[in-house]
Amino acid sequence: MDTTLQDPLVGQVLDGRYRVDARIAVGGMATVYRAVDTRLDRVLALKVMHPSLAADVSFVERFIREAKSAARLDHPNVVQVFDQGTDGPYVYLAMEYIAGCTLRDVLRERGALQPRAALDILEPVLAALGAAHRAGFVHRDMKPENVLIGDDGRVKVADFGLVRAVDTVTNTTGTVLGTVSYLAPEQIESGTADPRVDVYACGILLHEMLTGEKPHDGDSPAIVLYKHLHDDVPPPSATVPGMAYELDELVASATARNPEVRPHDAVALLAQVRAARARLGDGQLDAMPPRALTVEHDNAEDRTSVIPRSLTVPRPLPVNEDDGDDDSGAADSFHRTSRFRSPPLPPRRRTALRRGPMAVVVAVLLVLGVGTGVWYINSGQFTKVPPLLSKTEQEARDRLADAGLDVGEVTEAYSDTVERGTVISTDPKAGARIRSHDAVSLTLSKGPQTVRVPDLDGYPLDNARSLLEEEGLEPGMVTREFSGTVPRGLVISTEPGKGTKVRAGSAVALTVSKGRPVDLPDVTGDDLADARTELREAGLKVKIAAERVNSEHDAGRVARQTPGAGRQAAEGDTVTLTLSKGPEMIEVPDVVGDSVDEAKAKLEGAGFAVREDRGLLGLFGDTVKGQSVDGGDTAPKGSTITIEIR
Repeated sequence: MDTTLQDPLVGQVLDGRYRVDARIAVGGMATVYRAVDTRLDRVLALKVMHPSLAADVSFVERFIREAKSAARLDHPNVVQVFDQGTDGPYVYLAMEYIAGCTLRDVLRERGALQPRAALDILEPVLAALGAAHRAGFVHRDMKPENVLIGDDGRVKVADFGLVRAVDTVTNTTGTVLGTVSYLAPEQIESGTADPRVDVYACGILLHEMLTGEKPHDGDSPAIVLYKHLHDDVPPPSATVPGMAYELDELVASATARNPEVRPHDAVALLAQVRAARARLGDGQLDAMPPRALTVEHDNAEDRTSVIPRSLTVPRPLPVNEDDGDDDSGAADSFHRTSRFRSPPLPPRRRTALRRGPMAVVVAVLLVLGVGTGVWYINSGQFTKVPPLLSKTEQEARDRLADAGLDVGEVTEAYSDTVERGTVISTDPKAGARIRSHDAVSLTLSKGPQTVRVPDLDGYPLDNARSLLEEEGLEPGMVTREFSGTVPRGLVISTEPGKGTKVRAGSAVALTVSKGRPVDLPDVTGDDLADARTELREAGLKVKIAAERVNSEHDAGRVARQTPGAGRQAAEGDTVTLTLSKGPEMIEVPDVVGDSVDEAKAKLEGAGFAVREDRGLLGLFGDTVKGQSVDGGDTAPKGSTITIEIR
């Protein structure tokens, strides 16, 4: 039964423009329809938000804002966003319509893909994500359902923008966005989402395409999340024996649990993919994985299959001109359609073959013997070192034995990224060509190197720094504090504290004593000798500034001090004293006979303070009859001039 008949939107026209023709898919946040833009007469896809989300005003606002940003992402491998709008309860996106299927459909029908097909899909996906990453976008929800494969073989990535809007909503409820099988460890632990979470998801996609199964599986999402956090993604060769080690390395690089070890964005991973592909031969690229499902092609035009012909039609075999007549049906059919059919052997040669069968047998055996000898000398006595990264010692021994190799020296080394007890490196390296039964040395991880923070309390700062470096630690930030017990310049404490186990190379912060705190006395206006004595008794050093300044204080006395009085200084700190060269003397204006306002304006403008003396007779007067310093004389700048008013 066609479920689209039950969908109330099918047959409607949204926003007076988009006619909904059929329902394509239903997801957790939206339903996707095939629709027609009646204004431009083109087929497109409409993604309509579920009413429960559309009722949330804040979500809709973020959805619209992110949709506008996604519409600016113009890349041939990204599903384009054409329009966004609302029609009553419906909030929608109008997007490019891709006739074809999803990568999930391909995996469901094919099981697993040949490495060539897997890389043909992964490269355009990474190109799309790389453009997004360089434009400041993170997809956050990469999975096979969001990889669209057109009937013409084009690969496009869907759902840019929407995932960023949903992330804001779901984080408030504690829900982690994204399908659990493709979540990076940092997304699970802290909700962190930078381009490296998309790189991790692409590594999972590659593993699934090559093997036909997800690397982490379980009976519940919690089990899968736990495995993402605590288990490395197994190499594809563990499921597909003989898988090229370059593909193992690609998956290991992209799915490293430590994000610092992964390629920093999809552009970097794409470069690795192309480099790895260039090292693979046709046989490795076209190897058929054991989980690949057989697809019949008797009716090549049967459109009930969801898989595009670009991924299902096998490549034509090359014509072998030495096959001669072949009675098998497949070969006969092939040669009937080929114009490169081999001619029959001449009669004389047939007679010769019948007359000397033993000679032919001897010749064949001779050729085979020589060929075998040449093969053994050039290739037969050699093998390749299998990839052993992150394998336990026993697993590495077993895999070397299977490859006909012995185990050489086993050493240990510290590693911040490889789990304790597993292989960090081999000598020779993985993929190296060596003689059978030669030995391969293993280096196993001892885990991160840890050291104890030494006890540095009471050490001078320089000595403390040297001791940290000797222990393999880095001197970190230095903070200075007053201390009534620890002398100036000595270490009070460290962070982390003494005795704490930390990774080698970690930074250790130091707190250093500024000495006993001292309240600065006020010595401005004091005689220099008295000021020196008071400051030295407080445990402070004294410095005299070379330059003297005018001030209200008499010449030779302290005009100012730095730091100022009332502040705290450390015992042993230096206080700089600036001496006075006396007040600045300036000429006093003559204001006798002026009105009060005029007199005050002149005196204050010259730098003096003014005091009025009205006496008994000047209460209602407005004329200056005298001044305390005669006009034309000098007086200290800032001093007070008294005017008599009558």
